[in-house]
Amino acid sequence: MISERAFFGVSALLFVASAALTIVWCASMPAMDEMPMPGGWTMSMAWMPGQAWPGAAASFLGIWVVMMIAMMLPSLTPMLWRYRQAVGKTGTRHLDRQTVLVGVGYFFVWTLFGVIAFPLGVALSAIEMQQPALARTAPITVGVVVLIAGAFQFTAWKARHLACCRGAPGSGYALPATAGAAWRHGLRLGLHCSSCCAGLMAILLVIGVMDLRAMAVVTAAITAERLAPAGEHIARATGAVVVAAGLVVIAKATGLLQPT
Repeated sequence: MISERAFFGVSALLFVASAALTIVWCASMPAMDEMPMPGGWTMSMAWMPGQAWPGAAASFLGIWVVMMIAMMLPSLTPMLWRYRQAVGKTGTRHLDRQTVLVGVGYFFVWTLFGVIAFPLGVALSAIEMQQPALARTAPITVGVVVLIAGAFQFTAWKARHLACCRGAPGSGYALPATAGAAWRHGLRLGLHCSSCCAGLMAILLVIGVMDLRAMAVVTAAITAERLAPAGEHIARATGAVVVAAGLVVIAKATGLLQPT
């Protein structure tokens, strides 16, 4: 069984590697991969049809999984350590393997999220290319999504799933020291996390899934509301900022606020 120092060291190395790969991928996307659209905005070629579906989907999922590891590992690592402490009291000899299973189950849920996001993104991109009038409304749509995502931060749904993410491992259900229990615990964590992060991830998807600045801000917000002592208050404060940002985006898109 690895020590606490080794556990956090491995987690740090995994985070650095995934973050570095994400940065390299984002930096390697040339500006020509964006197409000007009606309404003065650009659409990333990564969301456009034309490539073979298997190759495009596999490429997107590979980037997506690495990106999710970089974004979610800072908040997941303490949860995994709490799991190790809880299950380690049973005297299991396979704690390292079970911890890995929890992590794999967790990121499996996020992989499924990416499987759903990819075809939706391609379909929306195709519609916007075929319907110029609809494409012109995209900036307003982005503002509306951001506004709704901010309001989501104040909902009981958000509070409930955030509490599950912040709670002790196994709260409300048995947590035996078995591989199956570890896998199911990882799935539960992934479901609670993806449900809790739905609004913030929606912002990332509409702004640009490979936007490093948006990615960093969303990661910081997720980590803070999970790990800070008053996480629920941070979630609401984040919601207030996001609502204000959504209103600004809508105002600019409708001409009510002229860009400086």
